[in-house]
Amino acid sequence: MRQSQLLSTTLREAPAEAETASHRLLLRAGYIRQLAAGIYSYLPLARRVLHKIERIVREEMEHAGAQEVLLPSLQPADLWEKSGRYERYGPELMRLQDRHRRPFVLGPTHEEVITALVDGEVSSYRRLPVTVYQIGTKFRDERRPRSGLLRGREFMMKDAYSFAAGWTELDDAYQAMFSAYHRIFERCGLRFAAVEADAGSIGGEGGTHEFMALAESGEDWIVSAPASGYAANLEKAYTRRADSVLDTSTEALEGSPRDWSADLPFTRLDTPGIKSIDELTAFLKVPASRIVKTLIYKAGQQVAAVLVRGDDEVNELKAAALLGVDEIEMIDAAQAESLGLAVGFIGPVGLKLTVLADPSVMDMGSAITGANEMDMHLSGVVPGRDFEPDLIADVRLAKEGDLDPQSGEPVVFTRGIEIGHVFKLGTKYSEALGAMYLDQNGQQKPFIMGCYGIGVSRLLSAIVEQRHDEQGIIWPEGLAPYDVHLIPVSVKDESQMAAAEELEQILQKLGFDVLMDDRDERAGVKFKDADLIGCPVRLVVGKGAAERIVEWKERAAEGKEELTFEEAIQRLKSRRR
Repeated sequence: MRQSQLLSTTLREAPAEAETASHRLLLRAGYIRQLAAGIYSYLPLARRVLHKIERIVREEMEHAGAQEVLLPSLQPADLWEKSGRYERYGPELMRLQDRHRRPFVLGPTHEEVITALVDGEVSSYRRLPVTVYQIGTKFRDERRPRSGLLRGREFMMKDAYSFAAGWTELDDAYQAMFSAYHRIFERCGLRFAAVEADAGSIGGEGGTHEFMALAESGEDWIVSAPASGYAANLEKAYTRRADSVLDTSTEALEGSPRDWSADLPFTRLDTPGIKSIDELTAFLKVPASRIVKTLIYKAGQQVAAVLVRGDDEVNELKAAALLGVDEIEMIDAAQAESLGLAVGFIGPVGLKLTVLADPSVMDMGSAITGANEMDMHLSGVVPGRDFEPDLIADVRLAKEGDLDPQSGEPVVFTRGIEIGHVFKLGTKYSEALGAMYLDQNGQQKPFIMGCYGIGVSRLLSAIVEQRHDEQGIIWPEGLAPYDVHLIPVSVKDESQMAAAEELEQILQKLGFDVLMDDRDERAGVKFKDADLIGCPVRLVVGKGAAERIVEWKERAAEGKEELTFEEAIQRLKSRRR
């Protein structure tokens, strides 16, 4: 490819809203252009990389026994109504109508569609198990699209679905995909981790794992314990606090007018205008670990209170699962007032709501809580005596300093980017949609399903997040848009152009993808653009052209070398092995 004809323009500066390295560099290097918030066009350079990622994905999917299909993005809403997700999925589901006012959705995922398809094609256990996959476009109306391709409203995804007659077959399919994902991400040159995860809106009855690319720019946290091998995303992580019951250290209690480490009689405290945990700790000179934090959430059709220690935060995904809904939402001040709740002074004593408490709350002995009365709190509140939760379960968010329950060692927090997710769905969708097969005894049974996704366009960004420097992108072998960036220093020098064209033809015949910079630009401009684009090898044809000498420069390494054409060709061949 001649660079003068390439539909790509490099930028000296990235737009101000481009915060992550991958967003900045993919824009600056001419890989992508934004059409609207969270919606991008892929220019030829990006499309070439995506093709190579897709080839790896296809090879590993075929190796795992999956068959490729292509499913419609436009999906009838009645399928989603049958599965129960049409309303439950939330505002991220893009809804529309056709000219006959029939409701449709733009597919964010394809569980309903593939279940309906396989139900019409497979009627007997003799045709099971079967796994199918596709690579296509998905749509999600993200509330706040950001970070370029890492969080978009339209994106490319590989989604696979397995159908089995038994749980053992599902386990086999799950393990095959789990292994395939490891191979895919290894071939993409990524540093990644597979972690326990929450099933989210996909749901299911079995295990689920996320694959996370390790990157400081990641918006997800991985909680891991190297000693035991445990790893989970923050939303799923279960840890043990380092302080087994309470923080009653001298430092925490210094300056306190009372001995908060001892049980106090049940007492009303006048706390005018003191609403937040921080305000209360300062006003009473009491550690946050002595305070019960009471948060009120809407959970489906019910309103529930969730209790954690004052120095903890609520894990809303855990709480939602315990309350039997996909998601919960904290009520606002107006909603609280309509329920007769004293905002800023809510507590569990006498509260006429469903109450979910973290076990650490029940271990507090005596505590301080809201009094459910404006400007009043209670001290000496004893959990289990003064209030009894409806449910006691781990609902706190893991945090720095927590311990691994298995090894007792401190857990490690690492940032990551979700690049893949595998689920055991069980019969969640087959039962809802009536998708059945006949077993050995002629009985109708629901398919036992699995679901397996990879963010293909997100991979493009995740790779750049891990592989870049101040000058630009550093693509791994096999994924770069071109294997070789061939640069004649001066296109007006006939000997340089003749040598460059000869080398270009030789390399192309050997199967190398070559980008020739035939632009009439200064050498410095060409070199900067080459670093920005990030091809693995740069070959510069300059003053040694007549002697068939080129300058060899590897994008991922320092230093340059002068090699003959033959030496450069042989070295390129050796890199393929």
